[in-house]
Amino acid sequence: MLEKPELNTIRIGPGTKLRGRMTMDYIEYDNAIAVINEVARVVTGKNICILKTFAAILAGGHILIEDVPGVGKTTLALAFSNAMRLKENRVQFTPDVMPSDILGFSMYKKALDRFEYHPGAIDCNLFLADEINRTSPKTQSALLEVMEEGAWTVDGVTRKVQDPFIVIATQNPKGSAGTQLLPESQLDRFMICISMGYPDLRDEIAIARGKNEGISVENMNRVIDGGALLDMKRRVSEIYVHNNVYAYIVKLVQATRDNPYIELGISPRGTIACSKMAMAWAFLQGRNYVTPDDVEAVFTDVAKHRIVLNTKARVAKVSREDILADVIEKVPQPTSFGRGRA
Repeated sequence: MLEKPELNTIRIGPGTKLRGRMTMDYIEYDNAIAVINEVARVVTGKNICILKTFAAILAGGHILIEDVPGVGKTTLALAFSNAMRLKENRVQFTPDVMPSDILGFSMYKKALDRFEYHPGAIDCNLFLADEINRTSPKTQSALLEVMEEGAWTVDGVTRKVQDPFIVIATQNPKGSAGTQLLPESQLDRFMICISMGYPDLRDEIAIARGKNEGISVENMNRVIDGGALLDMKRRVSEIYVHNNVYAYIVKLVQATRDNPYIELGISPRGTIACSKMAMAWAFLQGRNYVTPDDVEAVFTDVAKHRIVLNTKARVAKVSREDILADVIEKVPQPTSFGRGRA
C-alpha cells in the first residue's frame, strides 16, 4: 500500500513506482493516493491500468477498456465508483437496449394530465457501459453524444449531466460474436483505450485468495467524495506545460498522419487529449509541470484507438502498438521544458 511519499518516490503495489518532486498542495495529492490504494486493494496486479484510468478521470475524459471477458474490466470501474463515493449506474449493453434506456423517456400521467419525465441510466456520476459494442449503432450514438455534449435532450428539454461525469465503457475484441464496431468518430470521443490482459501467476493466486477472504468492491472504503474529485481535477488543470512540450505532442501527432502504415492519423481532439492526460500523469507523479516522459507514458493509450492502419500494415502484420512505439522513438524529445512554479 502507498504511504506518504519521501525522497520523491511513492509506490503502488509491488514493482510500480511513481517519481517526482512534490510541488502541489498536499491534500489533493493525498486524496489521489488514497483512491489509488483503495482501488488497488480489490483490483490485483493491474497497477498501470489503475493509474491510467485515474489519470483519464482527473483529465476529464472517458475511458474505453478493450479486452476479453472476465479479466476485471467491470470490477475496475465499480472500484473507482465506490472509492470516490460516486452515484454509479451500469447498463449491460445488448442488441435490444434502446436510447430511451440510456437517456430516459416521458410517460403520460393521467392523474396529472401531463407527461412526466423518467430519468434514464445516464443520470449519474459514473456510467458503466458494459460491452458497448454489443448494442445497436443508434444506442451507441445516443451515449456518445452525451459524452461529447455533456447534456441530452428528451422531448425538447435539455438536461445537463451531473458533475463529475465519467463514462467507463468496456468492449469485447474485434471479431467477437455479436459485436458492432464503433466508428472512428465515436472512438475518438474516448480519451484513452486500455487493455488489462490476463494476470500473471502470482497475481492470479492473489485474486483467488482475495475473493475467498471477502475482498471485493462491496466492502471497499469510500475515501473521498465527488467534491474532492472536482478539487483534484481543478489542480490538474493548473499543471504547467511548456511550449516545447506542446510542440513535442503536436510533432508526435503529426508523425501519425505521415506514417506509411497509417491511413488515418490522430485528430486535433487527440492532441488535446494527450495534453490533458500528460498533465494528469504529471500530477500523479507528484509534479506541477509536464515532462516529455509524461507525454510518452500516455501517448500510446491516447493514440491507439484513434489511428486506422492501411493495407500495407495489415499485410506486414504490424500492430498499432509497434507503430506508435516507432513514432515515439523517431520524434526527438525537447531538451528544455521548464518546471513551472513551485
